[in-house]
Amino acid sequence: MTPGKKLQGLVAAAITPMTPDGQINLLVIRQYVDYLVSEQNVKSVFVNGTTGEGLSLSIQERKQLAEEWVCQGKDKLDHVIIHVGALSLPESQELARHAAAIGASGIAVIAPFFFKPTNKDELIDFLEKVASEASAVPFYYYHIPPLTGVKIRVEELLDGIKERIPTFQGVKFSGTDLLDLAQCINKNEREQFAFLYGVDEQLLGALAIGADGAVGSTYNYLGRKTNLMLQAFAKPDLALARKYQSVFSSFSPGNFSTSSSN
Repeated sequence: MTPGKKLQGLVAAAITPMTPDGQINLLVIRQYVDYLVSEQNVKSVFVNGTTGEGLSLSIQERKQLAEEWVCQGKDKLDHVIIHVGALSLPESQELARHAAAIGASGIAVIAPFFFKPTNKDELIDFLEKVASEASAVPFYYYHIPPLTGVKIRVEELLDGIKERIPTFQGVKFSGTDLLDLAQCINKNEREQFAFLYGVDEQLLGALAIGADGAVGSTYNYLGRKTNLMLQAFAKPDLALARKYQSVFSSFSPGNFSTSSSN
């Protein structure tokens, strides 16, 4: 992993491999890392998120997965971001401490989604208490209102967040409100924060307003094509970029039912 390197480009939302009897299959993660790097040209991963079904796993399983990804990603991956969010604050803090101890390159946290925060201050209070347990690790807010039901605008959340959470580095933005995302990016004049988009089939629209890259499930198998889209957009060759984005339309809507929840 590359300390200090800004999180950008494509990040694969890692699937949790399982054995037929429902146990996590750690043995295939080395092969998984090699496949992402060599076949998909994707060098960053987001572990124990929605695609990885992290909230359905035990704390011990989440720790084992985090350890294996960090171990196997050494000298191969640029970033291993560990999602440590949980409904229980102490459990989330425990996972944050563990991620720091094993050398994760970043941690991310979703908003509590049963007893939901009702305003910005309540949400930052929760995030701050988790981030403080890994005080040397870059921290990302995982904004996913379709699943959490927490619709506090990220643009509002950014005001003063660095003072409360010094390790705050950016947002995994898995919502469809591109106006909110655009306002976040406009506020980020010094480009100190990273904004990674999480709705794969709308990535080109997010790039157009300044997103730094994306976190998604489809980059596990469409990473190479999506990287070509990023290159076309950077040229800029918008016609070619649209062609690559249209690859997603060949999948049924059912395939995208989770892509906006990466």
